[in-house]
Amino acid sequence: IVLMGWVAVMALVMRFSAVAPAAVVVLPTADVMSELPADTAILGMSRWALTVKNTPDMAAILYDAGAILVLPAGLTGCLPLTKAQKARLG
Repeated sequence: IVLMGWVAVMALVMRFSAVAPAAVVVLPTADVMSELPADTAILGMSRWALTVKNTPDMAAILYDAGAILVLPAGLTGCLPLTKAQKARLG
């Protein structure tokens, strides 16, 4: 229950604020990838997660593209960014 609560809070933080430097789509589908705007900065991609540079409306864009769950990345206590991803953020 605690884990589900934490995930829900992080998803709400991502949806209603732009404080995180990056966004993580959990279990991205091909539809999400094809619906991303052309100017989306992809920081990392795997079978399990897609990490993109955050913008003020990025969570809404990702959900509109078909993402099931979007979480913040790069905040203290959240999903960490790799050194390479931090370098791409500038």
